[in-house]
Amino acid sequence: MAIESPLLTDLNLIITGYIEPNRPRIARQLSERLNLRLVDVERQTEDRFGDSLDNIRSMYGERRLKTVETDIMDEVVLHRSTVIRVNGSTLVSSGHLEILQRTGPVICLVASLDSILKRIHLTLGARYHNPAERAAAVGELQREWKIREYDGIHEFDATYKQEADLIDEIAVFWRDIALRRG
Repeated sequence: MAIESPLLTDLNLIITGYIEPNRPRIARQLSERLNLRLVDVERQTEDRFGDSLDNIRSMYGERRLKTVETDIMDEVVLHRSTVIRVNGSTLVSSGHLEILQRTGPVICLVASLDSILKRIHLTLGARYHNPAERAAAVGELQREWKIREYDGIHEFDATYKQEADLIDEIAVFWRDIALRRG
């Protein structure tokens, strides 16, 4: 996978959706491939608190977490020529979806439920058999896929694709939009 020469564009690429527990990897690879900066909203939130999202949620509550995510999103919408990785639930609840859609395409990564459950099982290992752990993972999936109900969301199905092929497909899609916008 070669790094593409940068286009003279301020177009962003917004990545959201849920296909597996290790989502940041795809955004990172797209950032490298398109030679764009990467802003990971989840990572910025964790860095601001110095803890994981699950621990932040349990210690401070959902309301405090959403307030900080909204503050971070206020900063994120100012970025240009950037791959922005953001949870679908954050994108919807922060009220920044429409603003970000004007800066670039919003890509929602999807996969079949069976495929996602297999990936969750591989990631969680024995914890997958704990109903609370499995319910939490499925609950996260449901929150993430709420974004699919909104207009202007471009879905890319990763069910039967190799990761490199998915990245190629998204990169070509983004470059086509960037070239059309001039």
